[in-house]
Amino acid sequence: MNVAAIAAELAAHPSILGKLDIAGATRALGLTASSTGQPGDDAAALPRPQGGWDLFAAEAFIPAFVADDPWFAGWCGVMVNLSDIAAMGGTATAITDMIWAPDVASAAPVLEGLSAASKAYGVPIVGGHTNLHAPGLNLSVAVTGRAQALISSFAAKPGDMLIAAIDLRGAWRPRFDNWFAAADAPAPRLRGDLALLAELAEAGLVRAGKDISQGGIAGTSLMLAECSGCGFEIDLDRLPMPPGTDPVRWMRAFPSYGFLLSVPAADATEVCARFTDRDLAAAVIGRATGGSAIDLMQGDARATFWDWQAQPYLALGPGQSVRGEVHHA
Repeated sequence: MNVAAIAAELAAHPSILGKLDIAGATRALGLTASSTGQPGDDAAALPRPQGGWDLFAAEAFIPAFVADDPWFAGWCGVMVNLSDIAAMGGTATAITDMIWAPDVASAAPVLEGLSAASKAYGVPIVGGHTNLHAPGLNLSVAVTGRAQALISSFAAKPGDMLIAAIDLRGAWRPRFDNWFAAADAPAPRLRGDLALLAELAEAGLVRAGKDISQGGIAGTSLMLAECSGCGFEIDLDRLPMPPGTDPVRWMRAFPSYGFLLSVPAADATEVCARFTDRDLAAAVIGRATGGSAIDLMQGDARATFWDWQAQPYLALGPGQSVRGEVHHA
């Protein structure tokens, strides 16, 4: 498949288009990037009087995913929230869960996944909401955290190197584009891998970043670019990727442990080395530009995946208004 076909397929995929819902919600609530907590970041960051920030994040899951893979959905309820906190340069402190199910038996595997992940990552579940008389199975999870130095979605600058850091030790789950890198990982490794983001933030080595969420590298790079008011060039030949993986699938996949980081060129080598020292794959996959497009490259070929100036995505970038229209690609 040539790069133009790759860009077109990604731009039309439901995993990418699903993020457009965010603009609809922020528009209805009257939120902008200047609202309290700076919507558009992976977690709300609230300054603490004594210094640093309190962090708050939450995730709700696609009902079809929860029904299809309930144990993994429970695990993800913890894992993705902890990744959001880590992506801000923070450390998670507590988890709450909200579960809806027809009965106790239906809820059991979800709760088992939540419990297993809470123990593995060492972050306690401190409460939540339970409804065991619902018509279907649903899950939402929230997390609190703290940070001394922030990694923001709004700080990438043209000329920065774009680094993808991903744990390739894992396997695909049976359905959906979910790569599970934590199945056989010892708890100390999981905790240390997440703690690395706070270490990088406090060392001043990362300017901006996001965890690679649903929408994959493609959707996450677009959100990061729009929030920062820049573009990105991404070289598909440089992607850290499991052997034999379809690059189109990988560009839209949720890798369980994965981060896109916008880093000053002078610091890129050290940032990559910090990840590879922990046996995590990390590579410069492109650079930030002064434009508004995410351009994909492969060899001498180039194609635009999305231009957020022409087609707003989250509509939370500099100067954007969530009260305007948001169009599909």
